[in-house]
Amino acid sequence: MATLAQATAFALIGDRFHNSDYIRTGLSKTLGESLGLAIDFTDDIGRLQADDLAHYELLIVFRDGMVWPDGYGLQAHYPGFDGGATSTISDPPVPEREPQSVQWISADQGRAVRAFVAGGKAALFYHNSTYISPGNEDFRHVQGSVTEGHPPVRPFKVKITDGKHPITRGVQDFVVTDEQHYMHYDKDPSHVLAVSVNEDGHTYKDLGTRCEAAWAYEYGQGRVCYLAPGHTIPALWNPEYEKMQQNAVRWLLRQT
Repeated sequence: MATLAQATAFALIGDRFHNSDYIRTGLSKTLGESLGLAIDFTDDIGRLQADDLAHYELLIVFRDGMVWPDGYGLQAHYPGFDGGATSTISDPPVPEREPQSVQWISADQGRAVRAFVAGGKAALFYHNSTYISPGNEDFRHVQGSVTEGHPPVRPFKVKITDGKHPITRGVQDFVVTDEQHYMHYDKDPSHVLAVSVNEDGHTYKDLGTRCEAAWAYEYGQGRVCYLAPGHTIPALWNPEYEKMQQNAVRWLLRQT
């Protein structure tokens, strides 16, 4: 296995609700500058292919499973534009199209991810990657869960449940203001490293106040880790969470 100085990561990032810039900024500091990991960032979903992955040691996925081929609607919110209070003016008029999301991941892409990790490489899945799982069973099998959704951004605690694992060793419980993602976790409960807990008692749907927030396991000859927080740079740069992310990369690349 390559050392951190030699390893390269392929990072598929960015979607409608999570712009590529904040993810690139966040991970470039935490994983790039701090660890010396070379990361090739892209928001081109077409590059998630076996031929592209073959050049890398680590796959990072930090985006959801949706694309919007007909746009987001004429009154969609954009930064600095209050679509609800301001009419969209266009001359000539823009045809009205019903915004509709579709899953982008193909069967070949799911198989490529599964073969990449099972063959001895590693994958670090962040935050909203659970939204890819409904579109592909191979991806879900590697990532380990499928989304149940999330409430609006609010404070919650990330509580370490296994402090002996190399990823969580030396990491203390921490609080972030973030999207608390809920998912159906598919794998062995012994692989769970941390849970998210809303200590104010706020729930989501009928799923309660807590959910799995981090896990890691061997997958074939490779390794997998999932980390739930990540909707904002302050969440990504929480000092305890930075430590956890860095530990994860070291573990995934067998540097611990």
